[in-house]
Amino acid sequence: MQTLTVDVFLSVDGWAGSADSPGYFGYFGSELDEWITTELALPQLMVFGRRTYEALAGLPDEARDESWRRMTELDKVVFSSTLSTSAWPNTRICREDPRAEVRRLKQDGDVAVRTVGSLSVARQLCDAGLVDRLRLMTFPLLVGTSGREPAFAGVASAELELVDHRVLDGRILLIEYRPTGRDIPRG
Repeated sequence: MQTLTVDVFLSVDGWAGSADSPGYFGYFGSELDEWITTELALPQLMVFGRRTYEALAGLPDEARDESWRRMTELDKVVFSSTLSTSAWPNTRICREDPRAEVRRLKQDGDVAVRTVGSLSVARQLCDAGLVDRLRLMTFPLLVGTSGREPAFAGVASAELELVDHRVLDGRILLIEYRPTGRDIPRG
């Protein structure tokens, strides 16, 4: 059985983006770049929701770096009820329930499965108990009222076990958790 890793980039106050923040909340650095490059070099099947797919596939030429080119090479599944075709190479549109399809991909696939962003898909996969690793890349800012989407709004409670952590570029905290399958402690 393959693993599913969910990667979420967020602000300290839990937002996955803001109305006026650039990519990586403006904190892109050499260690973050190295981490992204290393992770993308691994064999994997990338899973996206429609909005993340459209944002990445539609990047202008000047924003298409080596990481973007590597994602182009990887197989990708996009969950969407509105898209019918994809112009991004190695991409399959899936109209099926993400939970059922990812369960199948984990059981029958030959590479690890990974989401990047795609919060609606990540939330569904968390609630379905399909996530093996939850990696949070926490950027050193509070976006406050400009926050665009709370990362885990509506997700059921779940206990997480700390697996790893490190600091990138002296300011970004990468935290990796493993869901335990147990309920959170109650008072």
